[in-house]
Formats: sequence, structure tokens, C-alpha cells
Amino acid sequence: MILKEEKAIVVFSGGQDSTTCLFWAKEQFKEVEAVTFDYGQRHRLEIECAKEIAKKVGVKHHILDMSLLNQLAPNALTRDDIEVEEGKDGELPSTFVPGRNLLFLSFAGVLASQVGAKHIVTGVCETDFSGYPDCRDVFIKSLNVTMNLAMDDTFVIHTPLMWLTKAQTWELADQLGVLDFVRNNTLTCYNGIIADGCGECPACKLRKRGLDEYLRSRKGASHVRF
Repeated sequence: MILKEEKAIVVFSGGQDSTTCLFWAKEQFKEVEAVTFDYGQRHRLEIECAKEIAKKVGVKHHILDMSLLNQLAPNALTRDDIEVEEGKDGELPSTFVPGRNLLFLSFAGVLASQVGAKHIVTGVCETDFSGYPDCRDVFIKSLNVTMNLAMDDTFVIHTPLMWLTKAQTWELADQLGVLDFVRNNTLTCYNGIIADGCGECPACKLRKRGLDEYLRSRKGASHVRF
């Protein structure tokens, strides 16, 4: 459903997923604004990257101070002395920030109420996620109900990537005509390297695996003759 007369807030980190969501939102809604949260993340370049993309895309960009989260939840995304490690034996990865999406989406809802937006877009995904509990569909649905009750409003939280693999997320970017933009301008890397990143951290490996899979499928499709 295209909501051309509606306004949306995109939770925006400047990474692959949220940038794809930003372009998706621009196709869906009449007006789009982006919000980035400054929680003392390990790489300040993430915020600068988000600023630059918002400027290039031409959307109003809010940056909210969430430094309290840094004090409460030390992890590999906020501390240089904590190694980036994938979860083992059912444990969460060291990059998990407890309560991050709960707080981010809640504050995005408060911002939305101030700017007259009824829609909140986030790039969380349950298909190719890292085991984060606050990326699950059940959490988003629960929070949407809670947010509406708390603010006596009718917000809708949109998760266009929820059931997509990383390859399908690249496909969506391609369908939106922004695959090269997303590939060259976004910051996914846990080591703070824009575009294709370091190639070694879990985020870079997931991103590259998805891109390679999508490009192979696209190449294969181009050879099909009817």
C-alpha cells in the first residue's frame, strides 16, 4: 500500500538496512524525516555517514542524544576494549546493546508525535539477524501496541526488511534503483570502514555474502532466454 499523503519517520543509522528503508519510505510516503541516535557508538563516523546520506537524499535529519544508553549498556559497539564476537552456544553476540531498539523506537514515536508523523520505519530483520531479541517481529508488534496505548495515538511501525534475507535486501535496493548508492555510501562495518568495509567482521561478512548471492542470482537471471 502506497501512503502518498502520509508522513513517516525513519530510524536511520547510515547503514545498509536503514538506508534501504529510507529509500523505501520515500517511495511510500509523501514526506519522510530521518532520526539518528547518538549513543556514544564506537565509530563516530556512523553519525557523519548518516548526516551525509540524509543531505544527499534531501530529508530532514534529527540527531538525538542517547548517551545514557552508553552508560547503562557497555558492549562492543560502545567500547574499544570489548572485542566484536559472534554469539556462541546460544549466547548473544558482544555487539548486542540491551534495550536499544526498545528505546530508539520509543523515542522515534515521541518525535513522530511532535512532527505530525503517523508512521515509523525501521530496518530490523528476523531472517538474517544476529540473534538480537529486539529485532523480532513479535517484539515490534508488541511495542507498536504499547506505544499507541502509552501515547493514545495510532502509529504504525513498518519493518520492510523483516522477512528478507540479506540478498533480498540488496535486491530491494536494486529495485529502488539505489544498489550502487547503498553499496558505496553506507557504513555497516563494525570497524568503521564505509562501503564494502573491512571484510572480516561479522557485519561485513553478512553484507558481502548477501551481495554476492544477489549478484549471482541477477547474473543467472540475465542468461535466461524465453
